Amino acid sequence: MEARSTMAVRMIGAYGSVRDVQDVGMADPFECLFGAEYATVVAIASRVLADAHEAEDVAQEVFVQFHRTYARDLRAGHIVPHARPWLHAAAVHTALNVIRGRRRRAQREQAEFGAHERLHSVGDDDPAHMAEQKERRAEVRAALARLPTRSAAVLALRYSGLSYAETAAALGVNIGQVGTLLRRAEAALRKEMTHATPR
Repeated sequence: MEARSTMAVRMIGAYGSVRDVQDVGMADPFECLFGAEYATVVAIASRVLADAHEAEDVAQEVFVQFHRTYARDLRAGHIVPHARPWLHAAAVHTALNVIRGRRRRAQREQAEFGAHERLHSVGDDDPAHMAEQKERRAEVRAALARLPTRSAAVLALRYSGLSYAETAAALGVNIGQVGTLLRRAEAALRKEMTHATPR
């Protein structure tokens, strides 16, 4: 019973609240961490990739890498104190690596654009407008991939719904720096988008 209480205290320290620990149950540390953070890691990757399947692949890769990196601590039953920021940062970096490494991205997006053009209007949906939105999102993702890693990371983390504190922890900066980094990153993204737009 005492060991169970000690584990609960350690989990509360890692996850932030008693409710977080109760939600994931009293399993081994890695299972608890996976249960608590998988959806967030997928959401971060999905924000960068705009592809649910690729985001899940990224999440699996991130958790496998975490398990390999901290196997000794996990075998000893220890909670890794910086696990959450590690996972969040790894999610954005891994997703950015995927988007930068896509060799057939342009071909696929062109095919998707053509498919949208062939759609028939349903209700008030305008296929031309839908295709334009799809193309715009693709341009934003491409511009994001051209930004410096930290700028891309702060945008992906914040727009994935992470708080300033969680974003700061993932980036390894003070919480007070997040607002400045975010404004600079947004400005850099706008500039990148403007330069990428044909005149």
